[in-house]
Amino acid sequence: MDWFQVLALALIQGLTEFLPVSSSAHLILPSQVLGWPDQGLVFDVAVHVGTLLAVVFYFRRDVVELTVSWTNSIVKQQHSDESKLAWLIILATIPAGVAGIVFNDFISENLRSSAVIASTTVLFGLLLWFSDIKGGRSRALKAINWKDALIIGFSQALALIPGTSRSGITMTAALLIGFSRDAAARYSFLLSIPLIAAAGLLKGLELAETGTDAQWVMVGVGTIASFLSAYACIHLFLSFLERIGFTPFVIYRLLLGAVLGLYLLV
Repeated sequence: MDWFQVLALALIQGLTEFLPVSSSAHLILPSQVLGWPDQGLVFDVAVHVGTLLAVVFYFRRDVVELTVSWTNSIVKQQHSDESKLAWLIILATIPAGVAGIVFNDFISENLRSSAVIASTTVLFGLLLWFSDIKGGRSRALKAINWKDALIIGFSQALALIPGTSRSGITMTAALLIGFSRDAAARYSFLLSIPLIAAAGLLKGLELAETGTDAQWVMVGVGTIASFLSAYACIHLFLSFLERIGFTPFVIYRLLLGAVLGLYLLV
């Protein structure tokens, strides 16, 4: 990759990882539509590390409080709203983790195409719009229970399909069961931490086995760019979500799906 491609892909990863528009789709499309070279395993790990650091740093107080409360619930048998939320984040992570282990190879070989991305972009965009319109938007995050966590967790497993959007489908599920926009977004962001960490760890282990001749300056720049863009994205998204809702993202998904559909037909 050249420097323009490095910066573009790092910014795409950072901006789309937490928006309901599918980061995997946006990272696949440059190679399929523009003919860019595959970003490679090292760069993939680097930009995932950047986005992971961004969400952990943004929610650092929550992460510390959840970790301490979760530890106390085990060691001291002290239970609180924070320890319950920590356990429910772990519970909601399990379905996607199992689905990733079982279906990852099949999805990589059969579903990473522009046709699939176009279809899922439109389908799950419409579902996001429906959930935002019809959802009660009244429940706070502290009201979450194990049934809610499983519903959101199983929906997150669908995000293995390119074009679905992990953040989009988890927010959709949370909205459908009555959570407010802010609660849906915050739970989705916190839920991303163990999943991104696990994905980065697996890719890192794969990298350790295969070795690399990566250009580490480019890798470092990609990590920093993805971190900065992801952090800014999270902040702006939460700042404006209650005012603008999800409609702009739905419109974007529909337009992207239409453009991809026309590209496939030409």
